[in-house]
Amino acid sequence: MAHEKEIKINFPQDKHGGVYANSLFVGYTREEFIIDFIMAAPPAGAVTARIVTAPAHMKRFLAALQDNIKKYEETFGEIKPAMDPKGPFGFNA
Repeated sequence: MAHEKEIKINFPQDKHGGVYANSLFVGYTREEFIIDFIMAAPPAGAVTARIVTAPAHMKRFLAALQDNIKKYEETFGEIKPAMDPKGPFGFNA
């Protein structure tokens, strides 16, 4: 039986404030998923963070998101889906 060990996570000071994203791109290869979080503000946009992870980790990531959305909606009510964006970067052209 495997023994779980505590892992100490370093949280760099420059990451404490997080980054804002209002769009994202998801791509994949056989070995990994790539998620680019994007801050789009016409006429340009910039990738604010990129996550590269293995398919098995991505599946757990998705399950964690679904679980947390469920808990959020139980607490605060249903999240209404945003309308489909139009134009470049998800804004009306």
